[in-house]
Amino acid sequence: MKQKLYDIIIIGGGPAGMTAAIYGHRENLDVLLITKDIGGQIKRKSVEIENYPGLGKISGKSLIEKFEEHLKEFKVPVVLDKAVKIKKTGKVFFVSTGDKKQFKGLSVIVASGADPRPLEVTGEKELIGRGVSYCVTCDGMLYKDRITAVVGGGNAGFEAGIFLSRLAKQVYILEYGPKVRADKTNQQIVKKTQKIKVITNADLKEIKGKNFVDTIIYQDNITKKAKTLKVDGVFIEIGSIPATGFVKGLVDFNKRDEIKVNPQTGETKIFGLFAAGDITDNKYKQIVVAAGDGARCALSASRYLQNII
Repeated sequence: MKQKLYDIIIIGGGPAGMTAAIYGHRENLDVLLITKDIGGQIKRKSVEIENYPGLGKISGKSLIEKFEEHLKEFKVPVVLDKAVKIKKTGKVFFVSTGDKKQFKGLSVIVASGADPRPLEVTGEKELIGRGVSYCVTCDGMLYKDRITAVVGGGNAGFEAGIFLSRLAKQVYILEYGPKVRADKTNQQIVKKTQKIKVITNADLKEIKGKNFVDTIIYQDNITKKAKTLKVDGVFIEIGSIPATGFVKGLVDFNKRDEIKVNPQTGETKIFGLFAAGDITDNKYKQIVVAAGDGARCALSASRYLQNII
């Protein structure tokens, strides 16, 4: 049986990937979406979103459900699998997956997002799932009336702390630098929350616990003294690593391992291969920006296909 040739294969089921699929379908193209899960980081991590136009305040889970409902209206086929390799032969791309399947397409949009960045401190790996977590919406409910720490003073860290403050009896937010990086709105919310204590100049050195986390040790960057906090859980919120391993050797990257793209089209150095969302060298990592990237790439792919078919 002859293998189907898609117009566009999209890799990644977050806002960028789903928007690309919607726009690709509206261009009357044969689209396939390959993703290990629907929603990406937003479904796993975002607690409340207030800056997506037209929706006011909405949870990350609810926003992704709206994306998914829209996608289902167009009946775009979805393969729940992980892309592990892309190669191009002539005008055709071949996408291989973890389940050892292969799909053919005339163009590809990579929108695979990013994975949580580990701290790589003593005790972290050993206690993953036993008090160490990278997903507050996944595991936060386990810490009702307990003591938790969030590592990271950016928006993700503050949003995690705000979420935990509704459950835990005490939340510490540790920031390595002298100032937190969260936006003013999140800072104001935290200031009004009696349960959250922000600690700056804190360099986490060790996570301890026999069976489960019970203690963290950090160094004060000013006094250089080690300090100890008794906690039941630690949530790591120090950023993410672009999920780009499967395109190594195929595209160009910047120093942060993000894919370099043409800012007008989203195209990489390989004709017909586009990238969208947090995996690109786009400066601003926002949901609305990722969705815009997905739309741009789908429209660019449509124009590309008009030229090669």
